[in-house]
Amino acid sequence: METFNPDPKPGRIVLPLVLIGMIATTYTFINRVSTNNNLEIVAEETPVETVAEETSVEDTSTTSTTTTLPDNYVAYLEELTAEKIQATELGKDVLEANDNWDNQSVTYQEAKDEFKANISTAEQFVTTVSEPGPPNEFAYLVTSHEELKTLVNLIYEDTVELLAGLESSDTGEQRAAALDSFNRNLDQFIKKIEEVVASATSS
Repeated sequence: METFNPDPKPGRIVLPLVLIGMIATTYTFINRVSTNNNLEIVAEETPVETVAEETSVEDTSTTSTTTTLPDNYVAYLEELTAEKIQATELGKDVLEANDNWDNQSVTYQEAKDEFKANISTAEQFVTTVSEPGPPNEFAYLVTSHEELKTLVNLIYEDTVELLAGLESSDTGEQRAAALDSFNRNLDQFIKKIEEVVASATSS
């Protein structure tokens, strides 16, 4: 006699039971492993570096000092400035007299008179430069003044030599050499004045 099976598909009951058992086993295993090994889930933190921007403040303030020169120092510088102008005028007169003779625009006597007038001007210029001179308490000015006195005397001697060259029987070599010396000494004289004035105003 055949046994009657009321459920024609017994797997419908067995399969869910198997799945429930697997899930329970897996959960138990994970909890046990985590507990035995003291595992802890830690969220990784990413450090954030904060950079503070530095603002540099530029100091644009300047400190200036003003040096007040003594009155006698200033007075001497004014004398030098006036002497520079006189030296320039003398140079123009000497060159003009020499060119007049070279160009034959004047007679021999007129040329001699012009050369003699330049000698007289140069002689007076020597006195102007020599006296009264700088204040004695400023050693640099005293030393520079001595150089100027030497140069102005050479300038005077050059004007005398120019006349001698005019009166010479040569073809103008002596006068040309005297003119070259005059121009060189005059240029040094003017540059020395500029040097003294510049050093005073820049200190």
